Amino acid sequence: MASTSVAPRQPPKKRDWSWRSQYVRGLVYQVVALSAIVFVVWFLAHNTLLNMRTRGIQSGFDFLFGPAGFDIGEMLINYDALDPYWKAFLVGVLNTLRVAIIGIVITTLIGTLVGIGRFARNAIVRGLCYGYVELFRNVPILLQLLMWYLLFTEVLPATYEAWSIADLFFLSKGGVAVPAPVWGLGQGLAVIGAVVGLVVAYLYRQWARKRFEATGNALPTVLPSVAIVLVVSFVGWLLGGAPTAWNIPKQAEVMVEGGMIATPEFLAVLFGLVMYTAAFVAEVVRAGIQSVAHGQVEAASSLGLSRGQSMRLVILPQALRVIIPPMTNQYLNLTKNSSLAVAIGYPDVVSISNTAINQTGRAVECIAIIMLVYLTTSLLTSAFMGWYNKRAAIKER
Repeated sequence: MASTSVAPRQPPKKRDWSWRSQYVRGLVYQVVALSAIVFVVWFLAHNTLLNMRTRGIQSGFDFLFGPAGFDIGEMLINYDALDPYWKAFLVGVLNTLRVAIIGIVITTLIGTLVGIGRFARNAIVRGLCYGYVELFRNVPILLQLLMWYLLFTEVLPATYEAWSIADLFFLSKGGVAVPAPVWGLGQGLAVIGAVVGLVVAYLYRQWARKRFEATGNALPTVLPSVAIVLVVSFVGWLLGGAPTAWNIPKQAEVMVEGGMIATPEFLAVLFGLVMYTAAFVAEVVRAGIQSVAHGQVEAASSLGLSRGQSMRLVILPQALRVIIPPMTNQYLNLTKNSSLAVAIGYPDVVSISNTAINQTGRAVECIAIIMLVYLTTSLLTSAFMGWYNKRAAIKER
């Protein structure tokens, strides 16, 4: 019986810390470059503060704790003119996030549908999708914001003559008023139930996908997922006492009162950003779908998959690796373009900063806050999309 010899384990190599080591040289270069950047930033900040002090210009962020002294027309949290500046900035940040998050969700839906519609068999659908893309992506975003704002403030009827649907929904120059539930324990548990339902629906979709890969039998996923979310939310609403109180808007002599009101400024910003960005997203989706080899479509058809199943189960999953990176850029553009809302009076973080600059003269500090807000939101968006891109990447076997 032949004996097998085992090669002796090699001792770990010791890192060479001499200048001849590429690792050491690279580390030194990075430390030097980082030190130079820190020095330049410190030098600019020091000279800026020194020059401001020489000219008698106050500096620092202590003004954030003083009373703001101005009202804000639209807010998601309680705010009063006597509240400090930091709370006013918080209102502006929340207004910016409100537009950005809702806009990203709606943009993704519209852009994806239009992008898929470019491949429709119906010539009218293809033509409408093509016309939408060419119209909205070639008109500057600022002009679109002004167009929507003028539409909501000039074309619609006055607030005392609002259009109504069943005396529940009102549309006028004052915005859109819709019924809103009176918030309580039941609504809170319903929201928690919706979150739990989304998790359960995600797990169900994962199980259905694995079952399809193992057996070839495709289970419906869209309707069951929606049903899971609704059922779990309904259970949470029941556990909270099943509240039925609603705040119904009513037409008063001067304006519509009650309910949940979306102002014309908010609607103009949202519509402008969504319609503009969705045109670019549609082109991203179209390019991603076209990047999938036609043989994949033929293979899906040979398996008996319908056109919709082929798009959902075969084409889109492969197209995601091409779609996600440029889609991230469009999300970042939408968030940063929301700063143009100041042109139509929407109280976002830029608008609040402009007011604070006029009252305090702390221009450097307010601009730094704006930069920090957009830098943070952009980095978080990029990090999330990078994580999703890794999950959607095709795994080689």
